[in-house]
Amino acid sequence: MEIFKYRNLIKELVIRDIKVKYKKSILGILWSILNPLLMMMVMTVVFSTIFKSSIPNFPMYLIIGQTLFTFFSETTNMALMSIIYSAGLIKKVYIPKYIFPFSKSLFALSNLFFSLIAVFIVAIFTKIEFSFYILLFPLPIFLLFLFSFGIGLIVATYSVFFRDIAHLYQILLLIWTYVTPIFYPITILPGNLVKTILYNPLFCYITFARDLILERKISDIKLVSLCFLYSLVSMILGMYIFKKNEKQFIFYI
Repeated sequence: MEIFKYRNLIKELVIRDIKVKYKKSILGILWSILNPLLMMMVMTVVFSTIFKSSIPNFPMYLIIGQTLFTFFSETTNMALMSIIYSAGLIKKVYIPKYIFPFSKSLFALSNLFFSLIAVFIVAIFTKIEFSFYILLFPLPIFLLFLFSFGIGLIVATYSVFFRDIAHLYQILLLIWTYVTPIFYPITILPGNLVKTILYNPLFCYITFARDLILERKISDIKLVSLCFLYSLVSMILGMYIFKKNEKQFIFYI
């Protein structure tokens, strides 16, 4: 109900972020389409020769993983500093403080929609066979959005009290990038890591999305259940930590 009540403010915050991001940019929103395409082309040239025998349709495999991981990274990174950057507004008027990381998450989601155009373009050029399962593609995106928002609430909370979180989180994201099979197959991981890969939520969401498009099937019930579980736990934990500490924000921002 609060989100509905403040829907106009949320809308203005998202529009403001879009304007700021593409201000004085000649190509503007087109960069959200070109960027994943260019990154996919570069990484395909670099890695396709190495993994072409174990990853059919490497460009599509890569751009799905790259696009979803970028969405998670952008959502949480922007949420991380959202309370601090909104200090002036928070000190002047009452606004539910979670509105700020939520608006950042919606902004990242809007960028994702444009990036998915790049995914669609690659699907056409690589002659992906479209099936009924592609209609379920919004499901892993929605679950990933919930998971990312929950993590965003957590890092936004702790960054208010510990500014070093911003730097530490970048290191964590870098490590997370390499332990998530974005540009390499899971089969190259050491045996002990393969056994624990399901503990990586991003692997679950990316695999769920890849299975729908590349394998034209729904992932096994264990992986899909984990996707729901990670989203639920992330949201509950994120809201709990955020609500528990939000009254103290005013003393630290």
